[in-house]
Amino acid sequence: MGWNSWNIFGGDINEDKIKEIADAMVTTGMKDAGYEYVNLDDNWMANPARDANGKLIPDPKRFPSGMKALADYIHSKGLKFGIYGDRGVTTCCNIPQSGSQGYEEQDAKTFAEWGVDYLKYDNCASDSNLQAGYEKMRDALLKTGRPIFYSICCWYFAGPWMVDCGNSWRTTGDISDSWGSIIRNIDENSKSAAYAGPGHWNDPDMLEVGNGNMTDTEYKAHFSMWCMMAAPLIAGNDLRNMTPATKEILTNKEVIAIDQDAAGVQGTKVSSSGELEVWCKPLGTDGTTKAVALLNRGATSADITVNWSDIQLADGPVTVRDLWEHKDCGTFNTGYTANVPSHGVVVLKVQASSTDTNIEFGDVDGNGMIDALDYSLVKRYLLGQISDCPDSKGKLAADVDGDQQITALDFSLIKQYLLGTINKFPAQTASKIKP
Repeated sequence: MGWNSWNIFGGDINEDKIKEIADAMVTTGMKDAGYEYVNLDDNWMANPARDANGKLIPDPKRFPSGMKALADYIHSKGLKFGIYGDRGVTTCCNIPQSGSQGYEEQDAKTFAEWGVDYLKYDNCASDSNLQAGYEKMRDALLKTGRPIFYSICCWYFAGPWMVDCGNSWRTTGDISDSWGSIIRNIDENSKSAAYAGPGHWNDPDMLEVGNGNMTDTEYKAHFSMWCMMAAPLIAGNDLRNMTPATKEILTNKEVIAIDQDAAGVQGTKVSSSGELEVWCKPLGTDGTTKAVALLNRGATSADITVNWSDIQLADGPVTVRDLWEHKDCGTFNTGYTANVPSHGVVVLKVQASSTDTNIEFGDVDGNGMIDALDYSLVKRYLLGQISDCPDSKGKLAADVDGDQQITALDFSLIKQYLLGTINKFPAQTASKIKP
């Protein structure tokens, strides 16, 4: 969570503006809501961008104190500092010598010396060696020893290698402040939902909330769907001049909690009828709690219903809370219906009283038995080699001790079951396991 300069300022940035944004991050309550990165985008560097030794240098007129001083100021506010680079020969602003191609290790070292915490790494003026280019900078950043969030920006999901390379990766073209752009990015970002997970995220681009070309209803839907998709929340508006409505949207802690849920599952569309859609994002790992977004893409308001069967909850008493109205709606047995405005959304947190009794603990791949493949999948998950499981209930089934997280203990218990040392799991409430 953080802020980036491009959507509101473009290339017109200087250290005074960035300091004022950092101040506003604190005074507006954005920091308290969870936003922490203050990120420069393109055009921070001199022209040409390097000194006689090939080191990147900031524009001396716009950043006279230098990047280390700016980073120190941002850090003094309890915030983190982000910067922009490009894997090609120039950045997208076409500044001579501004790209990192051939300078990866030198630039990574420079960023670390300045106190950079986040690197957005673009793809302009670059060669065709996409994976190799991004891996070079990943390795260079790791070599510095400084923790730097690595945001890959090549404008589409290029394959599973990105999961091992970056902390986030752009899945879409550049966003714009329009409803059509929001919908396109939602659809494109959803294609790679299975690859998202803790430490590595699909990025449908920065937020446009508050930039003025959409309605507050549309901005609320935009923000909600980014949270449902577990996307990075990088604000792109002028934090110094926010309307009350914009501030309310960006700092809604109940909706932000959906985005920041520790399980890290990206929400997906579970049902639709024309322009009316139901999206679901599991929260935690015990199967009882879900975030639900009722999204109306259409031109008129309409009722949208979520059935408990759509979100893998059994019929029975399920509590519903509206996260924009901040109110409990009651208990419902089969589903819930809400009227949703045009280009709007209703976001719900729904909670059943018990776990899904259809989960067969240990059966991570959903093939009806517990075998070595399940054991292997949990191992790969713990090693970070995969972020999801073949079966839709795989993560739930892997939590065999019932502590709402997948740990080495779950791995050990599955091994013990396969060896015959135990014949059921701690999370098991009924004999559902097939030998």
